Amino acid sequence: MKKVFTKTLVGAMLALFAVSAPEFVRAQGESAVPFLLIAPNSRAAGIGETGTGSVDDASAIFWNPGALAFLDGQEATLTHANWLPQFGLSDLFYDHVNYRMRIEDIGGTVGLSVTYLNLGEFIRTSDNGTELGKFKSYEFAVTGGYSTRVFDDLGLGVNARFIHSALSPFSAGEQLGDGITNTVSFDVAMMWRPFDLGVDWLDKRLSAGFNLSNLGPKVTYAQAEQADPLPTQLRLGFGYVIFEDEFNSMTYSVDFSRLLVRRRPDGTSDGLPKALFSAWGDGSGLKKINTSMGAEYWYGAPRLIALRIGHFFEDPNFGNRNFWTFGAGLRYDIFGFDFSYISAAEGHPLSDTIRFSLLIGWGGSGSSSMGAVN
Repeated sequence: MKKVFTKTLVGAMLALFAVSAPEFVRAQGESAVPFLLIAPNSRAAGIGETGTGSVDDASAIFWNPGALAFLDGQEATLTHANWLPQFGLSDLFYDHVNYRMRIEDIGGTVGLSVTYLNLGEFIRTSDNGTELGKFKSYEFAVTGGYSTRVFDDLGLGVNARFIHSALSPFSAGEQLGDGITNTVSFDVAMMWRPFDLGVDWLDKRLSAGFNLSNLGPKVTYAQAEQADPLPTQLRLGFGYVIFEDEFNSMTYSVDFSRLLVRRRPDGTSDGLPKALFSAWGDGSGLKKINTSMGAEYWYGAPRLIALRIGHFFEDPNFGNRNFWTFGAGLRYDIFGFDFSYISAAEGHPLSDTIRFSLLIGWGGSGSSSMGAVN
């Protein structure tokens, strides 16, 4: 019998959930491929990892594909981050690419994203510790989306996603198969941006979004009875423009999110659609709802410089991700640069995480960073 020795084969799980051993063990076993939940861009990361009700750029394909319907022109973004800097692993990183394009002939906007998480290089050993070779572990997902406005103030969006997870090309212990799998998932979302509510302080200032993401079959690496659910997630978000004039604007965003995964005491889990309802009956009440919020200030006409601050809170008994975020952004002509930083308690795996995003947008108009359909 041969086995695989790794620095950390659960790096993706740690990236999302680990704080201390008890909380990590409880949280990391809830779903497979949790890298699908990593925030894809520095701008949203700087405002507490929010965006479901306020996003107005290409990252909407992650936060809320329904928001793409309100954007025109084209935009492409690239984000890179060394993941879990506290672990000192230079080969643990992720990249995220987004693209969107308005197509009038089909009455909507299409989006595309690619997410890649590199888990590093690992050593395969025999039972007596003899090195048998090395291999690399990684995961990626390719997402395509479409969004259209069914009413002037309501956009609907859908995504389809292909997921590839390659943790190990070998079996572990007496398991059958290996640690490589492919699967698919889907998202459905909507964005509401009312233009006329008859209330001055709400008209064109309020927005609300809903996103149900990663709907799909369980993930099987080795044996079907050991399949794990996808990280199906429900997100509800709101955005509000606090003030806006020719040169200055500030927006407040808040998101509420929850994994719709039901893990039973015997290790089994519910599949879809049952898990959408049974997840609420696990005895946790509202404790598994994560709250994130943030504020973004822009100066310039058009937008030139941005400053951002946010906070993310997760119950200590269900992951314990609790941190502040800070960010900044620059725009010049069709180009942009965003930066974000996570400040957490000493020793927290996500502490000192830095993200960089580059973007280019063209052919748009309106008040958003890269153009909005009015």
